[in-house]
Amino acid sequence: QVQLAESGGGLVQAGGSLRVSCVASGSRFSINAMGWYRQAPGKQRELVATITSGGRINYAESVKGRFTISRDNVKNTVYLQMNSLKPEDTGVYYCNVPSFGQNYWGQGTQVTVSL
Repeated sequence: QVQLAESGGGLVQAGGSLRVSCVASGSRFSINAMGWYRQAPGKQRELVATITSGGRINYAESVKGRFTISRDNVKNTVYLQMNSLKPEDTGVYYCNVPSFGQNYWGQGTQVTVSL
């Protein structure tokens, strides 16, 4: 069982920056990939970025060059630094961790980018 606790997010003007964090905890879990997804109102949840324990990174095309994902393997924490934010980045951001064949999700944190 894996518990994910997200923090960060909030309201920012276009062009601004935010950072969200997610800490994984639990018993008997093994983590390779950690990632962030987002869901805008009325839209499906979509991949934002993922990072493996070895540092392999994947970004959605829409955030390349603006967002940076990183992780601390000792603290089981994944970060998403979001720069040059746009109104279309608005949504609920979810932390995701696959472990032992199950997909775990955080509760989500709201990111709102205003004009």
